[in-house]
Amino acid sequence: MLISTAYANTAAAPAADWTSFVPLVIIFVLFWFMLIRPQMKQAKEQRAMIAALQKGDEVVTSSGILGKVVKVGDSVVDLEIATDTIIHVQKPSIQTLLPKGTIKAL
Repeated sequence: MLISTAYANTAAAPAADWTSFVPLVIIFVLFWFMLIRPQMKQAKEQRAMIAALQKGDEVVTSSGILGKVVKVGDSVVDLEIATDTIIHVQKPSIQTLLPKGTIKAL
């Protein structure tokens, strides 16, 4: 008596369902362009830099060790970090390629 009968509007229901996904699509597109795409680009540049390593390059490892590349293997790089001090590091641990002449005295 106090509450009237509610009638469902079946014509508006499909339009309401479609419009509810629009914000999710927009969020995914923004997420793609702001996070995923730049990260993929940076990873591609890192792989190219590691593939192009050669003897005499000066690099920094992910742990912060500076050294000059002495020998490049398939998965390991030999770095000279001081005079007559050579260490073996894995290629993926090479983080940055420095300009030549950055490390003056080894």
